[in-house]
Amino acid sequence: MCPSHNAHMWPFRSRIYLDYASATPVCAEAADAYARALKWYGNPGALHAEGVAAREALTNAREMIARELAIKAHQLVFVSGSTEGNNLCIVGYARKILAQRGTLEGTHWVVSAIEHPSVLEAFSEVERLGGLVSHLDPQSDGRITPDLLNRALKPQTVFVSIGWANGEIGVVQPLRALREAIDTRFAPQQAPLFHSDLGQAPLYKAPQVHTLGLDLAVLGSGKLYGPRGIGAVYVSHRAEIAPLTFGGDQERSLRAGTESVALAAGFAAALEAAGKRRECESRRLSNLRDELRAGLCAAVPALIVNTPHHHALPHLLNVSVLGIASEYVVARFDYLGIAISTKSACQAGELSSHVVAALGGPEDRAKTTLRFSLGLATNSLDIRRTIAVFHQIVQQ
Repeated sequence: MCPSHNAHMWPFRSRIYLDYASATPVCAEAADAYARALKWYGNPGALHAEGVAAREALTNAREMIARELAIKAHQLVFVSGSTEGNNLCIVGYARKILAQRGTLEGTHWVVSAIEHPSVLEAFSEVERLGGLVSHLDPQSDGRITPDLLNRALKPQTVFVSIGWANGEIGVVQPLRALREAIDTRFAPQQAPLFHSDLGQAPLYKAPQVHTLGLDLAVLGSGKLYGPRGIGAVYVSHRAEIAPLTFGGDQERSLRAGTESVALAAGFAAALEAAGKRRECESRRLSNLRDELRAGLCAAVPALIVNTPHHHALPHLLNVSVLGIASEYVVARFDYLGIAISTKSACQAGELSSHVVAALGGPEDRAKTTLRFSLGLATNSLDIRRTIAVFHQIVQQ
């Protein structure tokens, strides 16, 4: 049986929340760890007893997260979240090259076209600095295959970025196979760095970065039932990156600023709790997601399902209903007590989804997306209610 989930996590329990891909509530384990750690108010860099106690608590949180990733604790750098983490990896490596060579000319970078804006816009900065960036379109099911990556690689390639699990359509990328494609093209010391935004995959898949073949990996606590305002970056021994902030030598001199012990403790507890319920929640949510897919398709036979049936996270379903205004549908769902979204909250100003657009198909497909993402509180009654409301809305 899956563990029970405390009622205090759900202040809007009269509503149905199906937007876990945008933000998760703080789980009980994380909330308790955060509250306990508030007593460690000293600066972790101080030499007095209060500082030493805070530093020990911070070290404990770092070691807990490192165990989940199967890495050494010193390879983990705390940041404010995934956005900062992705910028530190991508722009930080560009700055390191600039410091060494004085230019990015002659360097080639590869990124999948369906990445989060924090990744894609970081690569826009790489281009501004003089690097050549190739945007890699996926297959029609959203997958980046080793063959696609192999065709994009050049002798000058220095960096490859492929997110593990897409936050809009849920597709999971074969990172290990992609790593092997890189290794067949390059000598060990000349291989490009392999970076991945892990997204919400650690909730449902074991995130051992060595098994995945990564040099740089980014996690955000706020998408993993932890507190917002903190994330972490795994930095392998191969990856030399430059800091983006200055003013202190915290976090291996890669991220200046006094660390938040309480946020780190909450993050660590959330990730540990996710590991314990990973297998059970994956099965449970996969069944609910399949029930939702069947119900939505029955309501609208012409529905386009953007989430692949295989190689996808178990909690996410993205669909397109051609000819409807998706913002109107989301507003009607909200009025009727159900929270869903159209796409990533970081794309709120965009009229269409760049992720769904990359899949091809009718032009309206990317403009009429609806994203349903399930989580700890979701049950079968919620799914049946959501299907009924969807049927009511499309009939109107």
